[in-house]
Amino acid sequence: MLIRHLSYFVALAREQHFARAADACKVTQPTLTAAIKKLEEDLGVRLVVRDRRFVRLTEEGDKLLLWGRQILFDYGSLRDDLAGSRRGLVGTLRLGVIPAAMAAVSFVTSRFAATHAAAQVEIRSMTSRAIERALEAFEIDAGVTYLENEPLQHVRKVPLYRERYVFVARRGHLAAAQATITWKQAARQRLCLLSEDMQNRRIINKVGASIGVDIKADVVSNSFIAILSHLRHGEWASIVPHTFGRLFVGATDLIVIEIVEPSHTQAIGLVLSDREPLSPMSGALVRCVADVDFERDLADGL
Repeated sequence: MLIRHLSYFVALAREQHFARAADACKVTQPTLTAAIKKLEEDLGVRLVVRDRRFVRLTEEGDKLLLWGRQILFDYGSLRDDLAGSRRGLVGTLRLGVIPAAMAAVSFVTSRFAATHAAAQVEIRSMTSRAIERALEAFEIDAGVTYLENEPLQHVRKVPLYRERYVFVARRGHLAAAQATITWKQAARQRLCLLSEDMQNRRIINKVGASIGVDIKADVVSNSFIAILSHLRHGEWASIVPHTFGRLFVGATDLIVIEIVEPSHTQAIGLVLSDREPLSPMSGALVRCVADVDFERDLADGL
């Protein structure tokens, strides 16, 4: 069984179409089809149900997909490790990041890039559950997500900082003269918030429920860019992680006010596959963030 043939099979499982999988692998369709048949011969089982086209994986094909992803991940890690021992770490660090942590992720990646200049970084915006699935499928090296609320299972956790919440609105807002604002006061405003499929919004709802307040939004989105757009328009305010204050620096038309009563925080951190050894990328990332005071760095950045 060749690694190349296994990579063709994983691509076929992902694309669920022979021509698209061949295109993704940069080979002809007959070449890919022959590789799948060779895999079936080597393993002595049928892997793909097909008529004139791909239909689905067999039960044995599903099992091979789980093993194949792990084998390809480990093979890539081995190559990265051997190459890194000669000329420094190369390849791509793949990070899944929840939207609420996007404003702070550069504090992590900048430290990695400073140590491993030849490596690239790929950042994907993902929900916490998508991060969990991607780690299980070896599609990312690490994730940045909430550690305590709706915690992920079977992962290694590295705390980075604690997220707290601020109220953001146009400078002419009635709350502009206040040093702080309570959750009850914030909940009475016209709000633009993340949609409830996002964990950040579910956390905000839970904080409100803990003090008997139902936090509603006139506008919802799964994108903080859309929220910022509505804040600029002036009719809406929002409740966002304090790290997003970095994005508002120099924005003279917006105000940022700490939310109190209660002063709620949530742990944000790295999550990695709970297996040994860590991939070279994952291991290098963990070493880069070890003993770093991200709370101080974020405070300086704000």
